[in-house]
Amino acid sequence: MIDDRKARVLEALVEEYIATGEPVSSRAVLDRSGLSVSSATVRNDLASLESYGFVSQPHTSAGRVPTDTGYRYYVDHCSPARLRAATRSRISGFFSSVHSQLGRLLQETSGLLADLTHYPAVVLGPGLVGESIRGIHLVPLGERVLLVVVVTNTGRVSQELVQLPAVLADSDLEKVEAILDKAYCGHTFSETGEVMDAISADRAAPSIRSAISEIVKNLQRAEQSTREVYLGGTSQATSLWEDLAAVRRMLSLLEHEAVVMELIGAEEEGTTVRIGTELDAAEEGDLAVVASSYDAGEHGSGRVGVLGPMRMDYRRTIKVVEEIGESLGDRLGG
Repeated sequence: MIDDRKARVLEALVEEYIATGEPVSSRAVLDRSGLSVSSATVRNDLASLESYGFVSQPHTSAGRVPTDTGYRYYVDHCSPARLRAATRSRISGFFSSVHSQLGRLLQETSGLLADLTHYPAVVLGPGLVGESIRGIHLVPLGERVLLVVVVTNTGRVSQELVQLPAVLADSDLEKVEAILDKAYCGHTFSETGEVMDAISADRAAPSIRSAISEIVKNLQRAEQSTREVYLGGTSQATSLWEDLAAVRRMLSLLEHEAVVMELIGAEEEGTTVRIGTELDAAEEGDLAVVASSYDAGEHGSGRVGVLGPMRMDYRRTIKVVEEIGESLGDRLGG
């Protein structure tokens, strides 16, 4: 869509704006780009980029700033930065140290990511994929409502609310718990066929089998839905946006786990960068999210990412996020 020179002009403008936060003049673009052309040529290129929708001019006398489209072109064509030796050393040192609990490791990873990028960071824990069940307990909360508590082989606990098809006596609930506990013990959530075969062999009463069937359906969903969200560096938001209202919106977004999971692409694979209007949850626009996957081996997979203004240092941030994700996956045996 644009030739090599205009691409270099756009790259220089984006990087200058990221560095200064001020509308960028043609002279600043020329100095940063290193192009052997006149200021008039750069001005003409900027005018062309504006007509394409890559840049805009806030005021008639001011310089230009990137648009969402301009940032997107820049991100799609830039190469990740090389990390300094000190940064690489800090990452490797962190993941080579002992972390006895998965939750603590993920929480501290979010803090490390925030420290290295200076943006609020998110680590999405893996689901329960691949984990075997150690025990199942049923807690009645009403006539037909149960809290199903599952403990896995890694010590993680899943809690699911289940609406039963009919009221069961306490003695029948005890039978349901015993049958499920025996059938599921040592199996993963997804091994439903083997579990249901074991349950069928038990020849339980129809009401008990109906209750078990409903609980099993919920446990299948629990394998995918039980994801922990770990936040780090949320206080960074106060210095990233000059507009106090924008800071409040950001902090409000971070309070809602479902929104955070959507922002970092909980179900996506690989590295993703989403900017401004590409984010459904970011109604006001000035938000960008860089996220990457990590493979946790038998634990499944998760995501790491950062949230910041569109004027973020994409080249370095992408590299840090990918490095953290890769190192976390290696640490968890992915």
